[in-house]
Amino acid sequence: MKNDRGGDPEKMIKRFIKKVKKAGIIEEVINRRHYVKPSAKRRLEKKRLLAEHKKRKEKEKSTI
Repeated sequence: MKNDRGGDPEKMIKRFIKKVKKAGIIEEVINRRHYVKPSAKRRLEKKRLLAEHKKRKEKEKSTI
């Protein structure tokens, strides 16, 4: 990575890490470490969506 801005290398590293996290590369690497069956993926996704829905409902209920 070229230091175009003439700045501190530490800041460059922080910017790089921020971009990698935003792109979701770290999460993808962690998720690909072990094989997960398609049925397990669907089950986990459904569980995640239900949790989000429940959280959203609670938030709506508390604001009313």
